[in-house]
Amino acid sequence: MAIRQITIVGNGLIGGSLGLALKKHKFQGKIIGCDSAGVMDRARNRGAIDEAIALPGDAVRGSDVVILASPVGAIIDLIGSIGPGLPAKTLLTDVGSTKTEVLAKAKSVFGKAVGKRFLAGHPMAGKEQSGVDFADPDLFQGAAWFFTPVHGQNIYSGMGGEFLEWIEKIGARTGSIDADEHDKLCAWISHLPQMISTALAATLVDEYGDEAPLLEAGGRALREMTRISSSPYSMWRDIAITNKKNIQDALHKLEQRLAHLRENLSTKELAIEFERAHHLRKIPPAKKK
Repeated sequence: MAIRQITIVGNGLIGGSLGLALKKHKFQGKIIGCDSAGVMDRARNRGAIDEAIALPGDAVRGSDVVILASPVGAIIDLIGSIGPGLPAKTLLTDVGSTKTEVLAKAKSVFGKAVGKRFLAGHPMAGKEQSGVDFADPDLFQGAAWFFTPVHGQNIYSGMGGEFLEWIEKIGARTGSIDADEHDKLCAWISHLPQMISTALAATLVDEYGDEAPLLEAGGRALREMTRISSSPYSMWRDIAITNKKNIQDALHKLEQRLAHLRENLSTKELAIEFERAHHLRKIPPAKKK
């Protein structure tokens, strides 16, 4: 059951990079792009898509796999608008950064057939820049690509299995995780770092003004900690809304830790905190299966 045609709805950084990666690794089928006219023109000029179709309902016709690569809110809306009209043999998947609400929408649309019609996914890859102009065929090399199946879903069978093979061909490491656990994990390892970077950068601007050359003065540490503060709000708005409770919990625990540091700058507790932090780098990497 070869994949002959793929539609990517959303041809920005992730969607564009996915198209480029598939082509780099010799995908022989057709890749249809669906986005605004300007974005699709740039995606086609870069070679990320073969054909541009503006309307999602038209863009998905004839495709074996449809990939929703827009912000999470739009993904949820698209599942509702194009999902009911897709042929039963077409696999619908997504790259959204949160999964619980995405899966809930898919279940409401596909009902008991959701496990055969929809595969929820999330590549842990990206840049602080957005848009197809920054798309990179090697973006997914070595990156984790999480899938969050519904109960009883075999993600390695049928069209889903072939899609996973392509995800591994482009260099990603695939893994399966429960949707609720995924959202909690990502709140800690992805969403919290973004909020820290955003808060630090905004506080520095408040403290020193928006014309102070702080990055040059601060050096590498400051540049690394504030690099992702330039990430677009348009993407993070939907993530914050759909994973609000988990992000709030993570922020609250970090606030408590920061308060503990503030109150113990001149005690031995500070040394204990440094030693505790050093354990993170000592944790061995997961063994490859």
